[in-house]
Amino acid sequence: MNQFTFEGSQKRLFLGMIAVGLACMAATFLFDDDALHTRFWTNFLHNTVFFTGIAFVILFFYCASTLAYAGWFVNFKRVFEAYALYMPVGLGFLLVIIAGIWGHFHHLYHWTDTSLLEVGGPNYDKVVAGKSGFINKNWYTFGTLITVGIWSFCAIKLRGFSLDEDSNPNSDHSQYVQFKKYAAFFMFFGAFSSAAMIWQWIMSIDVHWYSTMFAWYATASWLVSALALTIATLIYLKSKGYYESVLPDHFHDLGKYIFGFSVFWTYLWFDQFMLIWYANNGEETVYFQHRFDHYSVLFYANLVINFVLPFLILMRNSVKRKAGIMMFAAIILFFGHWLDFFLMIKPGAYLTAQEALAHGAGHGDAAHGAVETGFALGNHFPGLLEVGTFLGFLGLFLFLGFRQLAKASLEPKNDPYLGEALHHHVI
Repeated sequence: MNQFTFEGSQKRLFLGMIAVGLACMAATFLFDDDALHTRFWTNFLHNTVFFTGIAFVILFFYCASTLAYAGWFVNFKRVFEAYALYMPVGLGFLLVIIAGIWGHFHHLYHWTDTSLLEVGGPNYDKVVAGKSGFINKNWYTFGTLITVGIWSFCAIKLRGFSLDEDSNPNSDHSQYVQFKKYAAFFMFFGAFSSAAMIWQWIMSIDVHWYSTMFAWYATASWLVSALALTIATLIYLKSKGYYESVLPDHFHDLGKYIFGFSVFWTYLWFDQFMLIWYANNGEETVYFQHRFDHYSVLFYANLVINFVLPFLILMRNSVKRKAGIMMFAAIILFFGHWLDFFLMIKPGAYLTAQEALAHGAGHGDAAHGAVETGFALGNHFPGLLEVGTFLGFLGLFLFLGFRQLAKASLEPKNDPYLGEALHHHVI
């Protein structure tokens, strides 16, 4: 079958997941322990950034593969296109975060406190002031709008070229030529802009800390998640009778990618700290020390789930051809890298909010000092509300993706590299 039908049972499942997510978000907001609703806002930021990043990096991978004249993935490239179109929705969620910054609805970022920039004032912070040319609400706002707006535009244009190739085939493959031009632009723009956005959205939460490798680290986490979701989607669709042309050889290559990038992610996980230690930058180790002291279970679980397990499971070539094991690995890695983003976002945002509350601050007046009030479910470790929120965002992501899959043939009929994909063979 080459035409996907979005069945009612699938719609009900995804809508049910969305409903669970909305209920969990409402419960988190209503029963949050602090006046700043830190748990709610960190959950919202966490899932917004995680799924928007997956949509971005899956399009980046798609474009990179096309420009490299790869053809092995072409028969299922519609999955990449469908998931990349989540980006406009992700931009909408990011606008909610932006509205919260301007309206002081949340205190996710320490740098939003304007008193930190008042030279000679009691809260003046030399480090924050030194970064204020880039870390500020104007850059955050317009950087997000322009960057994710361009990403979304490219996703829509590339999808359009792909669909037009189906309905209006040309002997000169003009749509494919246009696709490559836009893909080249997207890769150039996306490579630089994604790093800037990662610094804004995530790294600036721990505003006193920085890492030259952090953007690579977060992007690697997104990429493994995106490939894991692709594998799980293809295995599910094959079980429903679709994508008969997707063979164990295709899963073998996808498995090699998640194996390789899991090792790359681990290299970055270790190297961020190693370079700081080697340079004797003691003040920079606070990022790791805080997570080691107060999030030790997740700190080590992160490494076990996202490196040790995939390394041991996917090491053998034959394993990458077995649907059951690949599905298991994909689910583990997808959830594992969601935990990775939890660990990137929660500690700094929670500490910032606790500083503000401990000093009797309002939404825009955080004070200095390190405050840690003990274990708090949802802020130190995911609870049922976090998992439910995650399921809600996942349900929305899949609902929108499956709806796009149903709008066109699953296999591109006139892609010049379709023959290579259909005869793909790995020795």
